[in-house]
Amino acid sequence: MPFIRIWVHLIWSTKNREPVLQKEYRIKIFEHIKSNAREEDIYLDTIGGHIQHVHTLISLKSEQTISNVAQLLKGESAFWVNNKSGMNLRLEWQDEYIAVSVSESGVEGVRDYIRDQEEHHRKKSFDEEYQEALRNNGFSVDGLKSE
Repeated sequence: MPFIRIWVHLIWSTKNREPVLQKEYRIKIFEHIKSNAREEDIYLDTIGGHIQHVHTLISLKSEQTISNVAQLLKGESAFWVNNKSGMNLRLEWQDEYIAVSVSESGVEGVRDYIRDQEEHHRKKSFDEEYQEALRNNGFSVDGLKSE
């Protein structure tokens, strides 16, 4: 049996950055995403976010890819909100996302950052955070790795 621990900070936003994740919806949606992750055997360590985006800390298993995990979490949650949740809400996710690796020594810091999203966004908009995340991780605006 292989021993693998690959931590990934996965961030995605609502379509067109629509502020549809109001707190009462966000809590229910995040609980559902956690439940679905367990059913899909995705190790979702931490989830948080704000009115227009989601942060997760996941650990990939040997057969999982970032793309597949992102698709499962995003696609199923939007389907659930729109068709099964009973919420009076239309949810669509942006196609793009950010996924960056996290070292074992950085896990607790990422957990704290994800849990503190409401406070964090009193000082900084999601667009500012998103551009900063791209820059800090060496991505250019078009999503390609900068040289």
